[in-house]
Amino acid sequence: MSITAPNSAPVAIIGGGISGLACAARLKQRRVPFLLLEKSDHFGGVIHTQEENGFLFEFGPQGVLLTPELRELTELAGLTCDLLQANPRAPRFICKNGRLVRAPMFPPSLIASPLLDAATKWRLLTEPLRRSHPPDDDESIADFARRKFGQSLLDNLLGPFVSGIYAGDPELLSLRAAFPQIHKWESESGSIVRGMFKQRRKKERGADRRPTLHSLKHGIGSLLNALGKSLGASAHTSVGVESIQCVASAPAPQFRIHISGHYSADSLEASAVILAADPTAAARLLAPVCGKFASLLEPISFAPVAVVATGYRVAAIAHSLEGFGFLVPRKEGLRILGTVFNTSLFPGRAPEGHVLLTSFAGGATNSALCEWPDHQIVAAVHEDLARILDISEPPVIQRVWVYPRALPQYNIGHTRTIAALEETCREFPGIFLAGNYLEGPSTGACVARAFRLADSITSSF
Repeated sequence: MSITAPNSAPVAIIGGGISGLACAARLKQRRVPFLLLEKSDHFGGVIHTQEENGFLFEFGPQGVLLTPELRELTELAGLTCDLLQANPRAPRFICKNGRLVRAPMFPPSLIASPLLDAATKWRLLTEPLRRSHPPDDDESIADFARRKFGQSLLDNLLGPFVSGIYAGDPELLSLRAAFPQIHKWESESGSIVRGMFKQRRKKERGADRRPTLHSLKHGIGSLLNALGKSLGASAHTSVGVESIQCVASAPAPQFRIHISGHYSADSLEASAVILAADPTAAARLLAPVCGKFASLLEPISFAPVAVVATGYRVAAIAHSLEGFGFLVPRKEGLRILGTVFNTSLFPGRAPEGHVLLTSFAGGATNSALCEWPDHQIVAAVHEDLARILDISEPPVIQRVWVYPRALPQYNIGHTRTIAALEETCREFPGIFLAGNYLEGPSTGACVARAFRLADSITSSF
């Protein structure tokens, strides 16, 4: 059944994930008319929450760092009272020889950590005394770690953290693209440690505080659901975009968007188009506008990830589960990349007497796992969890969600690609890009860019 809807709008937003919804919410706040089109039957993209038998499953981010933009978006959705904050001092763990070791989060604790060998600790201690400069060419995270601190840091700390954030391969990921702040510290201060302490002193003098981990009473998905409902008739699901055509460039840009699905019109006219879609889809849609878009967007790769939510009886687990969760180095030979202790972070995640764990498997270094049957994936995850956490019983519930394109890979050359995309957008006023492949994969980074795009569009209307 078609929805009666307008066939023109100043702004068209393609994609109803967190980036598209944040753009729309900001434009609504600025009173700029828009239409948001989402091809699937629901908003949210990879952010999805499901409640079942007293368990609350998050099949996307397990929590978000509450940046100022995310806090404002939560306020716009009317969910400020539902915010939950995790204990900022909750320890993280690294799996070493099958046992969980507390991960050092600050330089002093690195020196005492059993995760690192003596040679690495010496290089960490003396790093502020040795001025260095990053190479002119793009450098992988693995090459950076070996150059500055040695293989031990890469294997036991940096590699697992890279898996936790990007599900990526440190041999391929670009340091300046994936961790631009670290690259900046060495470029400007000649030392990672000196640069880090300089930034910390600036934050202590100002009001800038590190965002803390938050969720919502009914999960992160409730934020996306509330935003979608708040947009009313300006946002539509089950509407596909077939192509975008530039029909006028002067004196002002004008685009014709050909659409399909539950919509009463075959095309839509817009003066600005925000592509908040997967880069592969954006490449296909923008190819008729300019082939350069397609040549830059199509090569951006993504890592597949299997998200496995597992519920156990408390009595079945010997480990206390006090903390955030754990990450797994590749040399451990496990299928899990990492696991979050959901019930230790936020209330209401499992019925009384039970715990909920969410594990991530696959990634760029084990993409074949994501092609296994669901029952094989959940069996592998339970086997790894039982070994690490000393679990004596099978789970009472398991759910799996496989994302073939879960996380963008900020690999070598990514910064050049994004710079070229930004330049191409400047050549075609009215075309805007949003998404997790541009300025960081975190929810907060996506919302921050979405707000900036919406504000720049507002200034032209």
